[in-house]
Parts: sequence; C-alpha cells; structure tokens
Amino acid sequence: MIIDTHAHIGKVLSFDMTIEQILYSMERYGVDFTLLSNIEAVENDHEGNPVPKRFQKPQNELLRQTVELVRPHRERLGILIWMKCRCEQPDRETVSLIRENRDLIYGIKLHPYHSRTAPDDPRLEPVYELARQFDLPIVSHTGGCEEARSIHLYNAAKTHADLNFVMVHMDLGTDNKEAIDLLGKLPNLYGDTTWVPVSSTLEAVRRWGSEKILFGTDNPIDGKDTLLHNKTGDRSLYQEYFNEFRAMVSPGEYADIMYRNAKRLFHIG
Repeated sequence: MIIDTHAHIGKVLSFDMTIEQILYSMERYGVDFTLLSNIEAVENDHEGNPVPKRFQKPQNELLRQTVELVRPHRERLGILIWMKCRCEQPDRETVSLIRENRDLIYGIKLHPYHSRTAPDDPRLEPVYELARQFDLPIVSHTGGCEEARSIHLYNAAKTHADLNFVMVHMDLGTDNKEAIDLLGKLPNLYGDTTWVPVSSTLEAVRRWGSEKILFGTDNPIDGKDTLLHNKTGDRSLYQEYFNEFRAMVSPGEYADIMYRNAKRLFHIG
C-alpha cells in the first residue's frame, strides 16, 4: 500500500495541476490514497511578491471548490485545507465547511514560502485553534525563505504540543541536516519525503526511527507522470522510493513510511 500525503491541484502562477492528473498517476504508479491541497490559495509569488488581489480567491471559496472536486473520489482522495495565513483568518463559514465535510478533510496545509508568514507567527493562533477543534494535523512546507525554515515549524510544534506537525521537504533545497536534527526533539514533529533524497530519509530513520517519516511527492507538479520522470525526462526521485529504497530498510520500516504513519497520523481508513 502507498499513501501520498502531499499532492496538489490548482492553476496559478506557473502551476497547472488537476484531479485527473492525480488519479491517472495513482492508477499507473500504484498509489492507493492521496492527500491534496489547492495551490490557488498562494498569497505570494515565487519571488515573495504579493499576488494581486484580482488574481486571488477567498479561502472559503477555494475550500468549497476543492470539496466539489474531491467528493466524487472520496475513497481515493482527501483534503488538506490550504490556509491563507497572511491575508485571511478562519471564520464561522470555515468552521461550518469543515464540519459539513469532515469526512473529506484530513489536515491543514501551511505554506510559509507562498504566504511569507512563519508558522510561529502569532497570526496563526486561530488556525491552530481550528486544528485543535477538529483534531487535524498541521502540514507545512519548509525551505526557500526565512519564514519557511524548519526551526519556525519546530517552534510552533513545541508551543502546541497537543497538535501534530509535518515538515514537508525537511527544508527544501538544503542538505536536510537542520530539519533532521529537529525531528528527534519533539514527539509531535514529523518529516516527509517530498523532494528529499533517499540518503536523508535513511539518516532520519537511523537516528529517530521509521515512525517519524511520511511519504509525500508534490504530485503532479511535473505533470501526470511526476512519479516517473521530471520535466527534463530524468528518472523521478520517487522511482527510487518505490524500488531501491525498499531493499534499504526493513519491511516494517518501509510500511511505516509508505502508508502506516499516514494512516495513524491522519486517521485514514
């Protein structure tokens, strides 16, 4: 079994990702369940500039749209709510939407790089209260700017010990060492494999155990065959996770990373 805990839909900036691409790739590459977030909630572009308001959609509108897209595929897809931390706060409508669609919603997604708002910023307290109310894990991008450094997610996890936090990418574009160090300091802090070299995942498992890592991909960021090759046609990192990685860890460790931790953390199945 394989559960992908980090995928996307949405068309904004240079991104164009669809439900159809995700379902195609799941079928072709043997992924049983996928958690996705709607990337159209980005508040800042790749250079950190605010996205003009005329190109942004309200948070609740995006959640309603995501629910409509995912509902027909609820046996295979689940939602991570992408929170617009810089521009908006959750409100009564947000609470109602979650309550009405709790069967589809598995967690809350933060993106400090595309909101330029760190997870330990006091403005996120209403988001954490929402997570607490509905028992939802917090899944956050790490890497690329100061606000997105893993230390800020660690700070948030330390302050909110009753919530679970996942460091997506474990500091994208780095050697992952700081994130791996932090991983073992809190019982409610986890990492994921999205664009993380297998060598870093092996180091995290060696130091802290296989219970601390979840499988994630960013699918379908490089198109419908993201899990096979990148945009230049080179073999995808995830082919190594599907194949060679299996022989580098025990069967139990492989099961933990590829699906068991996700089932436990997100209450899937």
